[in-house]
Amino acid sequence: MQNASWLFAGQGLSFVVQGFYFIVLARLLGTAQYGLLAGAAALVSIVSQYSALGSGMLFLRYVSADHSRFRMYWGNILISVFLLGTLLVVALRLSGRRLVGAATVPLLFPIAIGDCLFAQLSSCAGQVFLTFEKMKFSAALTLLSSVSRCILAIGMLVVLGRASAWQWAIGSLAVSSLSACVAFAIVTRFFGLPSFSPSLLIRHSAEGFVFAISGSTTAVYNDIDKVVLSHFGMNRANGIYSMAYRVVNIGTMPITSIVGAAFPRFFREGVKGIAALVPMARALLRRTAVLGIGVSLAMFLCAPLIPHLVGKSFMESVSALRLLCLIPFFRCFNLSAGDALAGAGHQKSRLVCQSIAAIGNLLLNLYLVPRYSWHGAAWASLATDGSLGLMNWLALIYLSKRSAPPLQTVA
Repeated sequence: MQNASWLFAGQGLSFVVQGFYFIVLARLLGTAQYGLLAGAAALVSIVSQYSALGSGMLFLRYVSADHSRFRMYWGNILISVFLLGTLLVVALRLSGRRLVGAATVPLLFPIAIGDCLFAQLSSCAGQVFLTFEKMKFSAALTLLSSVSRCILAIGMLVVLGRASAWQWAIGSLAVSSLSACVAFAIVTRFFGLPSFSPSLLIRHSAEGFVFAISGSTTAVYNDIDKVVLSHFGMNRANGIYSMAYRVVNIGTMPITSIVGAAFPRFFREGVKGIAALVPMARALLRRTAVLGIGVSLAMFLCAPLIPHLVGKSFMESVSALRLLCLIPFFRCFNLSAGDALAGAGHQKSRLVCQSIAAIGNLLLNLYLVPRYSWHGAAWASLATDGSLGLMNWLALIYLSKRSAPPLQTVA
């Protein structure tokens, strides 16, 4: 409970900081430039998961059981992030024109460096502290990134008044690099220097790839709508929709803090079999669903505040947020059952559900966005998050029943 409190407190502060930061950023960029930024950031987020090749999740899984493995698994995180991350940056720069609008392409290079390299390293550092159940440090790293970006946005607004998405991308890259250096220094201070074991990295590469695909499919069904909007040149619509979706993500933070604190326990208890995790998943769902309903209701009621906070150009974000407001509630189902599947070693089953959701979301967006603009993207997101929660729970119940020992009959 103390760990959840630390994560909740850290993410609660991040909630406040990010809320203020996105208000300032929206006023700094305006609808069209915000839409350009959202399209580039969405594409990068989909592929950036592969730069770590699941090494953060592998660290969480194997070092949770044996802390003496820290040095090798931390070293493998560094190898993965900087080797694969560099390759992904180059690939995005070369192929971006086919995927997003021409105006978005120049943003890909600085955003890709910041996300594929520095942000992934910071994220994995947070997983290190999560593994050792030092939640206050994991929360502090998250807060550091949010505060740094908030200071940057305020400074640019005061000095420039208005900025382009390119100017913001360069500033954000500087902040990401600084946060990653701080994260590396703190991990080294507490746990020591890394060691490198390429053979271990290769041995776990298949499992890590499954975790990477899982993270990527999550990014697909969260962000492919913004890429599709950018691809069709709907930058203003992308800004309207992305602002509402960002509010949804910020509102979901209290739920993810509770789920994140419980995640290592799913791995520890998973050795008992998947049936032992079903009661844990149900208990987690009961706690988060009540919160999810409250968050969804608050979003619906408070949506009219958006144009007063970020500017009248975002007036249509009120309708977008009201369409999207049920997503935090749907995610309670997705996360509780999905983490139970991963903890019991059924990550591939979770991946199947996520892949179906990602493909379905892409197809829905390709059909709906050209016809209905951001309205189509919103309906696709609702359908995707709702169906994913249902699929994960059906998979969890099915696998738990299949693994249960048969009832013994008395002769």
